[in-house]
Amino acid sequence: MDTRTSPARARIARLREVMHSRGVDAVLVPSSDPHLSEYLPGRWQGRQHFSGFTGSMATLVVTTDKAALFADSRYWTQAEAELQGSGIALVKIPTGTAAHHIDWLASEVRRGGVVAVDGDVLGLAASQALRGRLSAAGIALKTDLDILADAWDERAALPQARVYEHAAPQAPQPRAAKLAQVRASMAALGATHHFVSTVDDIAWITNLRGADVDYNPVFLAHLLIAADSATLFVGAGKVDAALQAALAADGIALADYAAAGAALAALPQGAVLLVDPRRITLGFREQVADGVRVVESINPSTLAKSRKSDAELAFVREAMAQDGAAMCAFYAWFDKATSPGRPFGPITEVTIDEKLSGERRKRQGFVGLSFPVIAGWNANGAMPHYRASAESHAVIEGDGLLLIDSGGQYVGGTTDITRVWPVGNITQQHRQDYTRVLQGTLALSRARFPRGTLSPMLDALARAPLWAAKLDYGHGTGHGVGYFLNVHEGPQSISKAMTEPAHAMEPGMITSIEPGLYRPGQWGIRIENLVANVAIGANEFGDFLEFETLTLCPIDTRCVEPGMLSAEDVAWLNAYHVTVRERLLPLVEGEARDWLIKRTETFAG
Repeated sequence: MDTRTSPARARIARLREVMHSRGVDAVLVPSSDPHLSEYLPGRWQGRQHFSGFTGSMATLVVTTDKAALFADSRYWTQAEAELQGSGIALVKIPTGTAAHHIDWLASEVRRGGVVAVDGDVLGLAASQALRGRLSAAGIALKTDLDILADAWDERAALPQARVYEHAAPQAPQPRAAKLAQVRASMAALGATHHFVSTVDDIAWITNLRGADVDYNPVFLAHLLIAADSATLFVGAGKVDAALQAALAADGIALADYAAAGAALAALPQGAVLLVDPRRITLGFREQVADGVRVVESINPSTLAKSRKSDAELAFVREAMAQDGAAMCAFYAWFDKATSPGRPFGPITEVTIDEKLSGERRKRQGFVGLSFPVIAGWNANGAMPHYRASAESHAVIEGDGLLLIDSGGQYVGGTTDITRVWPVGNITQQHRQDYTRVLQGTLALSRARFPRGTLSPMLDALARAPLWAAKLDYGHGTGHGVGYFLNVHEGPQSISKAMTEPAHAMEPGMITSIEPGLYRPGQWGIRIENLVANVAIGANEFGDFLEFETLTLCPIDTRCVEPGMLSAEDVAWLNAYHVTVRERLLPLVEGEARDWLIKRTETFAG
């Protein structure tokens, strides 16, 4: 690339022109939208547009003479490649929630300078930390400017996908009951009104789904709930007349998407508004009148939707079986395709994506993928969020490991699974790395723990086998998963960093278990299953939980280093494979059936 003509370099130059015209010394571009979503509609992908970095999470900061992208270890290799020639420095941070960009701004911007960020996409909690640090450094924060608007030509419009109902039986709890549940929590907090902006919370409360955000069956909207009414702020024409009538019957009126801020400003004097500071933007908070008392607490729906009901878990198990059957069909093809003689010709990472996604599309209840397929051959597998493209991908040839992380959206659940498969001959180092990661997966999968256990205690169980060999991985061990909703869902996760009570383990939560090990330039290993928290009884020491493994797909034992697994590990793995075989045999046939039987044979260890 000619660094003088880098698209990112030219876009940053244009951004600086606008900054100069507005009297701004620096601009902060977070990876967020007015709903603080993880996955963004094109209109709010400003960080990607101006930096050229395509990863899902990072923060861009541009001053008059410097630019920096702050990203965690999942993206370092990818960012180094994509930032070449841009003039943007990569700042490596420990986790995605780290706030190193704030200290960087405070050190790079002169005292008396001005930092701009669009308050409509800046989280309220994040704004408080940012304003406090800059104020201490004598720097002003301006949040009423959308600097990107003037610097970004041909910015995408709002998405226009239709909104539809998530109906029974897969939606076993009616929206009237969910509204009543939220209102009970409001009353307990003394709130007369509650404003919700997070799109997955809105989808859960209303039993509605959409397609405004790739891979997530959600739609752009805001929701204002009062004691006996509710208003859904959504784009014109996105909800048809029949669905409008059904919503009206449950006390939900429609209003224009852009009118949400004005509705907050019009709340009556003496109203008490419940907002979640981590799930509402500064822009909306600033529109609330002074005469309205604001209560800050986690959205009641965020906690409620994380705890799947028994009826929902039953549908999730069905979705997992359908997904597992698709995996069997794909892997039967893959084993044949990579066998000596290569009967199907060259296989690439893009081929893997196309073939696996095609098998999922055949399954009952399938709606779409839950995230882009990650198929990483050898060195590409060392980038946790790698994605092959038609322009840049590897051919599966020679010897090594292929990491495949993929998932589907089904009307009865959301799936996410990672497996690693050997091709040709693999080394002892491959086997040792794979086995240590598998030890971590198995150790956490077998865990029993008191209800309310905070995630760092569980995270350590998965890391211990790697730590013993002086190895580690940079991402969390597990994330919450939605019910036909976002594949990344809070509040719970399994991570070293999550220490708040709202992050604790509760019955019904679905979480991933996915330890990994990444050797840059060589290979990556991650073994991931989804699990549900299941109550196993109470005694004088508390209420105890264990994990039910929901994912149904064989774990390849050809990569295991003999003798490294304990007898307990081997017993769990064999029992799991018995379950996988029993659950999937009725759903597969032919080569897929033969492959399933072969890959679930008893493992001697």
